[in-house]
Amino acid sequence: MLQRFFGFVYLSAVSQLVTLTGTQAECPVQLSPKSVVVEYGGSVAVNCTASVPHNGMGWEASEGGVDRTRDSVVTWTVSELREWDIRPFCYINFNITHDTQCEEELLVTVYKTPDSVSISIVNHTGPMIEGEQYELQCDVQDVAPVQNLTVKWYKGQTLVDQTTFTDTSITPVNETTTLLITADRADDGAQYRCEAELDLGAEGPQPPPTVTSKPLSAEVYYKPKHSNSAETIIKNNKVTLDCTVKAKPAPTYTWRSEHLKEKISSSVLPSSKLSPGKYTCTATNSVGSDGKVFIIKSTGCRPTFWTALIFFQLLVAFLIVI
Repeated sequence: MLQRFFGFVYLSAVSQLVTLTGTQAECPVQLSPKSVVVEYGGSVAVNCTASVPHNGMGWEASEGGVDRTRDSVVTWTVSELREWDIRPFCYINFNITHDTQCEEELLVTVYKTPDSVSISIVNHTGPMIEGEQYELQCDVQDVAPVQNLTVKWYKGQTLVDQTTFTDTSITPVNETTTLLITADRADDGAQYRCEAELDLGAEGPQPPPTVTSKPLSAEVYYKPKHSNSAETIIKNNKVTLDCTVKAKPAPTYTWRSEHLKEKISSSVLPSSKLSPGKYTCTATNSVGSDGKVFIIKSTGCRPTFWTALIFFQLLVAFLIVI
């Protein structure tokens, strides 16, 4: 009976060996977990469990190697992992022969978040000018692995662009990416920022670690621009001409009309200075200028000589009758 039992174990081991060597099946060990993501300088522990009888198993690694043992579970452990290209593997020797060995490699990803992320405008200082193009630059310092890096661009809370990288380097590198923008008056005061995100997959930290730059506040100069170029007004006692327009820097105003006898720099003309006619206002700043025409019309027609004469005659006749 005992002889038949050992014969069964022997045949089972031979069968598994033949399967392993003949068909190149997976090594009869299980890694838990099968892959790991570790921050540089962080700790890691992975179990290797044998699924068949063996003559010894262990871990080969440049850090944390485990000598061959008869145990069925061996653990690779490193308290402070500081090697970027580490390739540990668990090995097992079958108890049929000492010369038969198979290996299962552990996939290890070592990562490092950036030391800093900063945003700037390339070759420019001071305010931007409306309608002109500018290049924003994001600098990411000392990050790994760069193939897992995504740089995201935000204006306020809106994602406007993002960049990924194909560099396969696993050690820390510096990366620079740019964003081309056209300045618009609506961008004045807008907050731009860039964000470096390391997406390390399901085994990595969740949510993915990110480092964000300080915001870049955009200052945009833009010329005056009236909503319409002309306005017609019917004269009454409260009529006022308002040429006020939004611009940066603040504009100056000039008025032209045959009815104006003095120079006026205010953006508003009150009714006391107005007669029916044409008034032209021009708003100007360092970026440009824009004009607007106001036309004031009388509320009615002026009485003619004959109209006045008839009115006078009617008045005299009325008085005689009385």
